[in-house]
Amino acid sequence: MARLATWRELHPEEDPRVEAMQFARFGSAPAWEKMKIFTGLTKVARRLALLGLRNRYPEATEQELRRHLASLLLGPELAERVYGPSMRC
Repeated sequence: MARLATWRELHPEEDPRVEAMQFARFGSAPAWEKMKIFTGLTKVARRLALLGLRNRYPEATEQELRRHLASLLLGPELAERVYGPSMRC
């Protein structure tokens, strides 16, 4: 498995002092605020994934795109057990 890039590798231009302030702010945030942030990030990630799927399957219906998304999120085997066979586009 490939190693994931560190924060520093992904943001080489970021001032380390600003980075420290960001991490301190997030670390001291209450749980509800962290959950709100993660919920927003999850929604953005799903929207981006759907945009990619629309680009890959331009003729697919919304239902077909959501089924493709389920395969991405859950893996093909679990998505098939939960939602049935994949719709071929």
